Formats: sequence, structure tokens, C-alpha cells
Amino acid sequence: MQAFCAFGQICLLPFLMRMNNFSLMRSLDIHEDPTFIPEVAAGVTEDKSEAESPSDVIKQLTDARSDSARSGFSFKGIKDYLECYRSGKLTPTQVAKNIIAMLEDCDKSTPPLRAIVQWDQEQIMLMAEASTTRYRNKCTLSCLDGIPVCLKEEFKVVPYHHRVGTVYLGTQPETEDATVARKLREAGAIIIGVSNMHELGTGTTGCNPNRYHKIPRNPYNPNHFTGGSSSGSAAAVAAGLCPVAIGTDGGGSVRIPASFCGVVGLKGTFGRISGHGSLPLSYSTVSVGPICTSVADAAIVYSILAEPDLLYPYGLKQPKATLSDMCAPDLKGLKLGVDWTFFKACDAEVLSACEKAVKHLQSLGASVVEVSLPEMEEARVAHVICILSEMRDFLQPDFNKHFHEMNLETQASLALACQFTALDYIKANRQRTRSMRFLQEVFSTVNCILTPGVPCTAPRIYESDLLTGSSDMTCTVRCMRFMQLGNFTGIPGLVVPIGYSTAGLPISLQVMAKWWDEAVLLRIGLKLEQFRDQTKKPSIYYDILA
Repeated sequence: MQAFCAFGQICLLPFLMRMNNFSLMRSLDIHEDPTFIPEVAAGVTEDKSEAESPSDVIKQLTDARSDSARSGFSFKGIKDYLECYRSGKLTPTQVAKNIIAMLEDCDKSTPPLRAIVQWDQEQIMLMAEASTTRYRNKCTLSCLDGIPVCLKEEFKVVPYHHRVGTVYLGTQPETEDATVARKLREAGAIIIGVSNMHELGTGTTGCNPNRYHKIPRNPYNPNHFTGGSSSGSAAAVAAGLCPVAIGTDGGGSVRIPASFCGVVGLKGTFGRISGHGSLPLSYSTVSVGPICTSVADAAIVYSILAEPDLLYPYGLKQPKATLSDMCAPDLKGLKLGVDWTFFKACDAEVLSACEKAVKHLQSLGASVVEVSLPEMEEARVAHVICILSEMRDFLQPDFNKHFHEMNLETQASLALACQFTALDYIKANRQRTRSMRFLQEVFSTVNCILTPGVPCTAPRIYESDLLTGSSDMTCTVRCMRFMQLGNFTGIPGLVVPIGYSTAGLPISLQVMAKWWDEAVLLRIGLKLEQFRDQTKKPSIYYDILA
């Protein structure tokens, strides 16, 4: 550590500060009071109209998945599992046996998929057999009964090790579930294991070469990254191992891997889904969200997980989660905000696909309104200051004791946080106040904001990454371009795959809405799925229901 710090203090860290404009806050004169937690009172933005019951909408959603009616490949989602169980074609026990066989195959393949890094055959079978009994007795617990799910290793899940992508945490198996794990169990889901992640959530590629994790592979092309930090969650869903995964998102960590792996990722409003039982790496930027095969599946999981949790300090006064108008036949009356200057800062193939997707939404009755998103560079820098400062604060004991056991990228990120001062942090939170006010003004004129999901497609994995990992700040900054605003201000965001590059890698569009208005995201997302001509089958795919 001393050698790294000596070199870093003199050369590397000052260079990174200059290259990434991280000293910007010091030149700004901001007088607003700081906002340390991006919570917005529900009464300010809550839709007062009478909402449909989520259970009624869920019943409609099981018939609304756009892929199911198309010829060719489609991901197997919640609806497909339920049809198999209800018809007697398969039981959860038979499905569990298939999954176990596929997990064994994943570990032996070349290269290994490394989506699920901890799994237990006995635990999987116990949950599956209990679900099979419930189906036999016609007393299922929810529409997630018997549905395979995985959770990011950032969550405590019995009986797995809570390693959070490291080699030094989680030395003993967990004896208590995180809230989201408990709720999934109570809903009857089959937890197939915990998924790989970027070490301590410090990067956007998913590159984690340490001995417990290794680098997860993108099912669309195993020579490319999955994205991170919820890397294994997205890979598991895209590879067919489960239709539902749970991740966390502090700088795009649900939405980036979902985009790169061609599946759906939802980051809820800050505090909407409980983070109790996950490692509190950054208390002001991280939200919990599902990664799923479809928007309908994301809506189902969201409706089950989104509610206050007395064990979690945020979101206690949130409005009831609804799925209002999700199944409306069109998008008439909705205003879609686009800042075209911001929108166009992406690769040509990404831009072309996203522009066509916007036109598709217009064809369904929505109107596109040009908006301005002020001070995006200030918000970007302020977000980095907040997330890295909070992570460094929480991980200070680990940084001193386990520095030599961390990956290079983690070392660099946490060392970089040492360059930020208390004044930087306070001013960054003053900027948060401004950014949230700007968004309130924007959302007074539009229902949502559209951006590309990620400016590029999944980066390539190089041989050197397998041995030493990757520390590419330029790549990290670029991947987070369209993500940071949501994390910094707490608004929800949804990414939906809309097409593929000429190399066959997925491209997504992002929809962001005002605080607590996930319903409008899901409504628009359901229509976005219709835009894609076809779903390409990943090169690594397991059909559990075959």
C-alpha cells in the first residue's frame, strides 16, 4: 500500500483528478443548502388519481408480454414458468433439477460463465419441493411461487457468504436474510444462489479477477464484459438461468449490466425497495432493483418488493406502489422529455437505434418535448464525489487492513476518494439540491426523460483483464454518463433493450421519471418492447423449461 500511495500521491491521483475534472466543485459558488439524502416527500409528486390494484394489473401482464406472441427466440419469463406449473407440464422440483445441471455446466464451460458464484443444491431442492407441494395442494403464495431468482452477492442470503465481491469479507455463512431475500422466500421464489459482482461495486464492467469470483461473461458474446456492478445478476437472466435477479444501483449498477446483456433493469426511486441486509457502501446514491427478462416481469417483482421497511431508514413515507395504466393500449397524453444535446453523446449505432425507438413511442401517441437538463457536468462530478467519499468512509477499516487483497480498480477508486475534502463533499450536496430542483421543474412539463441506456455496447475482455483486472477510469465515466443523474437525485430509471449493434451486442433506451412514478416508466417500457423486431438468442443460453 505504501508504494501505491507514494506513486499515487505524486503522479496518478492528481492526474486522475485533472483528467476527470474532479476539482470542479472547488471553482463553483453554490449557496443552496446541501441535500445529503435525495428523498422527496410523496405528497409533492404523488399522483392522486385512483389507481388500479397491482394484482389486477399483474393478471393482465401475464398476457401482455410482447415476446411471447412472436415467432423465433424469446426469453422464458415468469409467465412461461407459471404456465408449465399450472398445466402440470413441469413442477418446480423438475425445474430445480434442470437448474442444478445447468449451474454445473456453467462452472465447467470454457470460459466459465461465472454468473452465479455461490449455490447450494440442497437449499435449491428444499425450496423447489416446498413449492411443488403448494402447487399440488393449490395453495401457492404468489405469482413468484416456484420462480427461480438470484441475488447479487451484496445482499445477505442464507446460507451463503456475504463476500460483496471480495476475498476477505463473509468468512462465515450468513444466518439472516436481507429484506429482499426474505420477501422473495415469503413469495415462494426459489433462490438459486448469489450472483457475481464487481468488487465492492467500484466499477462498471464487472471485471473481478479474484479467486472467488473471476470475470463473468456476457451471454451475447463471452469475449465481452457483462457490465457492473450487478454483473452476475444480468448474466444469469440473459443466460436463462433465472428470469429474475436482484441488484443494487449506485451509479448504474443495475441498468448498465442489464443494457450490456440485453435484458430489462429497473432502478427504483431512492428508498422505494429496502436495502436492509445489503452492505451500505454509499448511503445516498444506492437503490435496489430487479433485472428481468421483460418489463412485465420487472413490474411483477417491483410490485412485490416495493414497500416501506422499518429496518431500513429510507422510503418509510413512500406512496403505495401502483402499476397504473401499464396495460393502456397506447401512450396518448404522455409527454416525453429529451435533451438532444445530452442524448446524442453516444456511439453512432446506439444513437441511431435510440432515435428510432423515440419515434416508435411517438407513433403510439406520446409527444416528444425538447427539454434542457442544466449543469449535467456539475451533477456528474458531484455524484462521483458523493459515492466515492461515502464508500471510502464506510470502507476505511478495510482500506487499511485489506488493501493488498483488493483488486487494482478498487484500490485506485478508494485512493482517489482521499483526494476529496469535506468542502468538496458539502458542495457536492449543495449541487444535489440544485439538480433536484432542476428536475422538479422539468417534470412539471413532461412525464419522463429519455436517454440512451449506455453510450456504447459492452467492452471487450482482454487477456490482461483475466490476470490483473482492469482499471479504466475513462470507460467507467463513459458508461455512467446517462446513469448518474438518477442516482444523484433519487429518481427512478428503467432500461429496455431496443436492438443490437452490427456485432450483435445489445443496445438499450432509458426512461427516467419523477420520484415515486415507476408506473409511468413501466407503461412506456412495455411499449418499448414492441419496437424490437426480434430478440436475438444469446450465444450462451440455457432453456430451463425445455
